[in-house]
Amino acid sequence: MANYAINGFGRIGRNVLRAMTQKQVERVVAINDLTDTHTLAHLLKWDSVHGEFDGEIDYDEQNIIVRGHKIKVLKERDPANLPWKKLDVDVVLESTGFFTSRDKAELHLTKAGAKRVLISAPAKDPDVTICMGVNEDVFDPEKHRIVSNASCTTNCLAPMAKVLHDKFGIAHGFMSTIHSYTNDQRILDFPHKDLRRARAAAINIIPSTTGAAKAIGE
Repeated sequence: MANYAINGFGRIGRNVLRAMTQKQVERVVAINDLTDTHTLAHLLKWDSVHGEFDGEIDYDEQNIIVRGHKIKVLKERDPANLPWKKLDVDVVLESTGFFTSRDKAELHLTKAGAKRVLISAPAKDPDVTICMGVNEDVFDPEKHRIVSNASCTTNCLAPMAKVLHDKFGIAHGFMSTIHSYTNDQRILDFPHKDLRRARAAAINIIPSTTGAAKAIGE
């Protein structure tokens, strides 16, 4: 069985671990996040969207403990320095949002020693971009070591686009999306390089761009 590591224990990283606890949490051997273990354990246990975690969560200085299984917590800014080879990591979930280009994501492989990296975002020049229910049949484990799962918007729209394209054909398309605000949106009016995102999130509609249109075309 494969060993897994999570780089970036935010919204996506925690959701993936929650999902994995249903089957094989013992295969998650490490989490890399700059936050202290107490906070990581608290955020996993008490989720504002999904509610209380169904199981015991604990922590010590170097681990979070999920249903009795210790998961080592690392605090490394540079993925090249992560001990994936030593920990025998097969697959890294890259969910920081920072290492989405090929040259950055492949540091998990070429320097840290993992066998495969799954990027939880649209990526620049991955081996393949996969949306489940759309094109997972093209995945080749012998060739595809840097894999993008695209974006949440892409995964919402691509299955519908596939049905329409397979049945009728799509020559050109236009899409729009209404998205919940994220950590990059100010919750109060506050400086931001994107002046639209500088406005308070809960009381403004913020026009923005999305890479989902390009990803769906791919």
